[in-house]
Amino acid sequence: MGDFTKFGDFQFDVLREIGNIGAGHAATALSKLIQKEIDMKVPQVKIISFDEVADCVGGAETVVVTVFLRVEGDCPGNMFFILDLDSAKHLLEQITGIDKDVYEWEELEISALHEIGNILTGSYLSSLADFTKLNLQPSVPALAVDMAGAILSYGLIALGQAGDFALTIDTAFFEGNDQVKGNFFLIPDPESLPILFRSLGVPFDGDY
Repeated sequence: MGDFTKFGDFQFDVLREIGNIGAGHAATALSKLIQKEIDMKVPQVKIISFDEVADCVGGAETVVVTVFLRVEGDCPGNMFFILDLDSAKHLLEQITGIDKDVYEWEELEISALHEIGNILTGSYLSSLADFTKLNLQPSVPALAVDMAGAILSYGLIALGQAGDFALTIDTAFFEGNDQVKGNFFLIPDPESLPILFRSLGVPFDGDY
């Protein structure tokens, strides 16, 4: 965690703007999918333990729907798109007309949610690539329905995240009546941070 302590307010502001741009494009894509306006909270940039990431979505034992992928290319990292069950159910109904409880979901419903996650994470990353002029390529996204703690632990191990702490860019979004609420977590690898900052002309004193 010591490397992150070299950040000043300016670096955190830059990361917040990165989250704002990426999630803003994803929210626009979601708005087009459901034909409704999507609001977005100001992104939060935090240095937290992986246990605390689960706390951001209701706790480690909360069952959630998660799309997770590895960001590859010039600036490697991990991305998670997390929905609570009610939001996932409502989103599925809005887009496909399917109205089923989670325990009734079959391959069709899972495939639809997977594609929704694929579209939104793709929008997020493509906007960041345009903004930074970096080559950012998503791995094939994986989808899981399980407790948040289990998904995050498995996802971070499977995606190659090392260490006990991460710098997270967390953006929450919601539909006007709060029927759809979700979180994007972008977790850059520590060695990616100098590349990310320098692509934007931001001084970086860290030595990774």
